Amino acid sequence: MLLAIDCGNTNTVFSIWDGKCFLATWRIATDHKRTADEYFVWLSSLMTLTSIRAEITEAIISSTVPRVVFNLRVLCDRYFNCRPLVVGKPDCRLPVAPRVDQGTTVGPDRLVNTVSAHDRHGGDLIVVDFGTATTFDVVDADGAYIGGVIAPGVNLSLEALHMAAAALPHVDVAKPAKAIGTNTVACMQSGVYWGYVGLVEGIVREVRRERDRPMKVVATGGLASLFAQGTELFDSIEDDLTMHGLVLINDYNKEHA
Repeated sequence: MLLAIDCGNTNTVFSIWDGKCFLATWRIATDHKRTADEYFVWLSSLMTLTSIRAEITEAIISSTVPRVVFNLRVLCDRYFNCRPLVVGKPDCRLPVAPRVDQGTTVGPDRLVNTVSAHDRHGGDLIVVDFGTATTFDVVDADGAYIGGVIAPGVNLSLEALHMAAAALPHVDVAKPAKAIGTNTVACMQSGVYWGYVGLVEGIVREVRRERDRPMKVVATGGLASLFAQGTELFDSIEDDLTMHGLVLINDYNKEHA
């Protein structure tokens, strides 16, 4: 079975793929100080609690935090006796190479989402990922990543607003009942929610103008479904986009070994 690991700036997601479906998916806070032994104790405990009897024989890692990769590699080698593929490393092939400026390093999560979205929706796509940063990935007709946009994430913006203005409280992201807030919290929620809807719609509009062709928009990330309530922009919302991409990349590398 395949252990797929997606390490983001905030959380790290572990999923077990049996060749047909994901048996389980678990999250843990990303911490570069966490050791391989700690990962294994946590992971094996969850597998026992959920009665999953999985023999891990292969693994693949996508990480936007380079410092955690070493211990994740050790986890796979020491406890599952397999050498993991790491997206973005030279020995991990992609179905179509990215077309960006020479010397540019593309985030592994963006490459994985590109592969996954193209598999499900074909080419000419914009993938909007609501993570720690809000990213926009442009996928060409043949499935190549050809660039995109990076904007501050929603929670990051809220935290910055709270830290920079002493009188403003920390608030949760939520769709407000109306645009005009009648108290501080409602005003902040309206500004962040409708401000981000406007940001996403504006960036997608400009990308479509530059590409001068119809482009589908695929949304992913924890807040995608929330922001979909405020716009009709998204053609699809995908919770498992990254994990699906990791499975596809692992299969591609096995076929072309």
